[in-house]
Amino acid sequence: MSEEFVGSLDCGTTSTRFIVFDRYANIVAQHQIEFPQYYPEPGWHEQDPDQIIQACEDCIDEAVKSLEAAGYPKSSIKVIGITNQRETAIAWSRRTGMPLARAIVWADSRTKHTVAHLISALGKEGLELDPGRVVTGKEATDQLQALTGLKLSTYFSGVKLRWLIDHHEAVRRAHEEDDLLFGTVESWIVYRLTDRKLHVTEVSNASRTLLMNIKTLQWDSVLLKFFQIKPSVLPRIVSSSQVYGEVEHGPLKGVKIGGLIGDQQGALVGNKCFHQGEAKCTFGTGAFLLFNTGNGVVKSNNGLLGTVGYQAGPDTNPVYALEGSIAVAGSAIKWLRDSMYMIKSSADINTLAASVDTTGGVYFVTAFSGLLAPYWDPAATGMLIGLSEYTTPAHFARATLEATAFQTYAILECMQSDAGADLKQLKVDGGMTNGDVAMQILADLGGFTVVRPEMRESTALGSALLAGSAIGLFGWDINRPETLVEVNTKGHTDFVSKLDAAERRKRWVRWQRAVERSRGWDDHWDDEDDDS
Repeated sequence: MSEEFVGSLDCGTTSTRFIVFDRYANIVAQHQIEFPQYYPEPGWHEQDPDQIIQACEDCIDEAVKSLEAAGYPKSSIKVIGITNQRETAIAWSRRTGMPLARAIVWADSRTKHTVAHLISALGKEGLELDPGRVVTGKEATDQLQALTGLKLSTYFSGVKLRWLIDHHEAVRRAHEEDDLLFGTVESWIVYRLTDRKLHVTEVSNASRTLLMNIKTLQWDSVLLKFFQIKPSVLPRIVSSSQVYGEVEHGPLKGVKIGGLIGDQQGALVGNKCFHQGEAKCTFGTGAFLLFNTGNGVVKSNNGLLGTVGYQAGPDTNPVYALEGSIAVAGSAIKWLRDSMYMIKSSADINTLAASVDTTGGVYFVTAFSGLLAPYWDPAATGMLIGLSEYTTPAHFARATLEATAFQTYAILECMQSDAGADLKQLKVDGGMTNGDVAMQILADLGGFTVVRPEMRESTALGSALLAGSAIGLFGWDINRPETLVEVNTKGHTDFVSKLDAAERRKRWVRWQRAVERSRGWDDHWDDEDDDS
C-alpha cells in the first residue's frame, strides 16, 4: 500500500517506544521495550547508555516489522522525530564514542552536596558577569535564575555533569584531556543513530542544563565559568524542528531526523498548546505541568521555572513556558508494585483505591528524591502519616494517587498566580491518565475539569509534528497551527470535580501540614550518623 508516515522515537525514563503516525495521528505501528534501571545507593538512579540506545534500535526494528506486516513498506516513513527524558546526563569519550560512566537520571539526588557547595560559592565568590564585575549573595542567585530560568537544584543536568567530573576518574581525566563529550538523552541517541557524525542538543533540552542562556539560546560563558566546564564538551544547540541529518544504519537508513524535543515540551506540542495561556500535565514517572507564556520569559514569584517550550525552526522565535515538576508520580505506583508488593500491576492501583471512599486520614508525601516545584527542598524525604489500625492497603493506594493530585494542585495555584488567570481545565496525558479513578481524584482535589484525549501518546506526537513540519509533510507547519486542525481530533473524556469546596479545602490544609513534616529530614545528615 502507498502511504506516507512520520515516526517518533520516545525514550522515557523506564522504557522506549517507536510509534508510526499517519497524518491524523492515528497509530499505524508501534513497539515498546523497557530497559534496566540501577539504584546503587539511596537516592541514586542510573542507566546504561548502551542499553538505552540498544532499546531504541530494537524498538525501531520491531515497529518497522509491524509496519511491513500491515502491508506498508519501510520507505513509507519519511522522517522521524525524537523525544526524551530530560536532565538525564550522559558523558562519553570523543575518541572512542563509548560511555565513560552510567547515565545519571533526572530524578537522582546524589548531587545534594554539590548543590550546597555551589549555593555557598554563589554567596561567597559570586558570579562574574563581566571581567571585574562580580555579584554575590542574593543578587548572584537572582542573576543565575535570570540567565537560565532555573534554580540551583539536583534536578538539572549541568549539576550532574559537575558531579561526574568531580567524582568519576574517567570523566575527570577526559575533561582535562578534551576527550569528554556531554549530552542529554536525545543528544546521545542522535550521536549514535548518525554513526557519531552529529553532536547536537535541542534547545528545550539545553534549557534544562543550567548552562544555556534562556534568552540568547546559547551556552553562556558566565555559567560555564561558574560551573568550571569547558565549552568543548558541549553539543551544538539546534532548534526543535529542522533536518539535522539522517539515520546511518538499520531499517531506517537514509531517513531524515527532523524533530527533537524534551518529553514534557513534546507533550505541550502534542497537546497542541500553541497559544499563550494553554497548559498541559503529563503524568508519567513524574508529573510535569507546562503553561505556554508565548514569546516572552515570565519570571515566577511562586517557585516555578521559566523554560523553553519549543523553537519551531532555526530562524523562528522560541515559545516559552512556565513549568512545575513533580519528581514522583507513576514511579510511586511502580514502587507499590515492585517494592511493597501491594499490587500486581500498575493498573490495579485504581481498583484498590476505588474500594474505599477516602484515605482514612492517611497522607503520603512521595518525596523519594526530595521535593521539586514549588517547594524546592532536596532534603525532604518520603513520609506516610495518619496511620492507624483502621488503615488498609486500599487507603495507602488512594493516598498515593492523592499525593500526585495535591502536588499538581500546588503547582497550578502558583501558575494561576503568576499568570493572573484562572485555569478552568487541564489537558492531561501519560500512563497514569489511563486510570479513571486517578483522574477523578485529580479533578476532585483540584477543583477543575480534567480533559483526557482518546489518543494519549502526546509526547511522541509532539516530536512527530515537529519532524513532519521540518519537511512540510502533510502540509504541517508548527508556526501555523491551523495546518494541524485534523491532527488527533478523536474524542476525549472530561472529569468534573464532585467534591465539596469546603471538604477540598480541609484536605488541602492537611496535605500542607504533611509536607511541612517531611521537609528538611536529610539536612546535615552524615553517613557517620547513619552508621552509628
